[in-house]
Amino acid sequence: MPPIQTLLERPAPRAQAPRRPAGALRLLTFSTLYPNAAQPHHGVFVENRLRHLVAGGEATSTVLAPVPWFPFGNLPFGGPRVQAWSRYAGIAAQESRHGIAVHHPRFAALPGLGMFTGPAALHAAARGALARLIAAGHRFDAIDAHYAYPDGVAAIRLGREFGLPVVITARGSDISQLPDYRLPRRMIQQAIQRAAALIAVSVGLKDGLVALGAPAGKVTVLRNGVDLAAFRPTGDRMAMRAALGLGDGPLLASVGHLIPRKGHDLVIRALPLLPGHALMVLGEGPERDALLALARRLGVADRVHLLGAQPHADLPRYYSAADALVLASAREGWANVLLESMACGTPVVASPAWGSREAVRSPAAGLVMEETTPEAIAAATRRLLGLRIDRAATRAYAEGFGWEETTAGQLAVFREVLACG
Repeated sequence: MPPIQTLLERPAPRAQAPRRPAGALRLLTFSTLYPNAAQPHHGVFVENRLRHLVAGGEATSTVLAPVPWFPFGNLPFGGPRVQAWSRYAGIAAQESRHGIAVHHPRFAALPGLGMFTGPAALHAAARGALARLIAAGHRFDAIDAHYAYPDGVAAIRLGREFGLPVVITARGSDISQLPDYRLPRRMIQQAIQRAAALIAVSVGLKDGLVALGAPAGKVTVLRNGVDLAAFRPTGDRMAMRAALGLGDGPLLASVGHLIPRKGHDLVIRALPLLPGHALMVLGEGPERDALLALARRLGVADRVHLLGAQPHADLPRYYSAADALVLASAREGWANVLLESMACGTPVVASPAWGSREAVRSPAAGLVMEETTPEAIAAATRRLLGLRIDRAATRAYAEGFGWEETTAGQLAVFREVLACG
């Protein structure tokens, strides 16, 4: 495995691959953020975009989605943090999802060091997997990489070795947070310069890429979309609340991993300022016990319902049952939950994270706060519910966010890259 500081600097042999500016694009999609049988919700936004891209027949894709491996993950002396790696052990080396072949090579993951060893470890695992695919007769025109670090950095190295142009999609903390660290910042900047093209899921992310040195003309903004057939209003809201064991007062939803940057604690802290309002939290993660303790300490435990992670197909039931979705995230590239909620007819209260003002541009959609505090959440929630927004209007607004425009934009980016190659 090469030293991480030379991962992008060392000259690499180039095996020229055929360019196909016409005909179906043959893509290698590369990302650690991709669902698998053991983690069906992990990176589902990457899968959703890819599914819509290949559905039209103008592109095909094989997915390389490396998963972490730690040799001592099952040993009792490792403690909870180390033993957590054992959940990856059951992921198959290969699977098919929605007709797309997905390969899961293992990369060495060292707890606490992944930020620094990740690019080299990913590259070491993926290069062998890609070589085997090519030996088996697979041919690719370009690498479709998601998340700039460490995935995009490793993808650039793969592209140089196998003679494939790389398009990197930036998605959030890879641009808003990781560049705060010196070594990741340097490697992200190098990957940005060497990528054939860059995609950002929001204007805010494009601005972040440009601030890191990307030429503005190299970055295409292609927002995430929403599956309008899957996310739609699902019947009588009060009947659904009764079925879910929820009350008949104002009901809020907060959706996302139970981690600090998602801000679920801020929504709970707003509840003492919102008498009679209940909150359902959909998601799982390490902050669960802390959120329960906070609700008890504030005296609102009877109004907070931590419902865990829910199957993607069941989310419309929960969105439809709520009066409003509250997104209190500190950072987002483009929060898919906003569109999902609005497609189900439920307006939103959103933090001013990247992408929020691009997604919430109409009174029918909801409100974007100027700051994210418990007091601001409470005030915005009271204001939103007081507007009595027509839920049909919220759904109609969301219908402008299908995947067609994003799919066409991806095809244009890849075809331009190949034509210039």
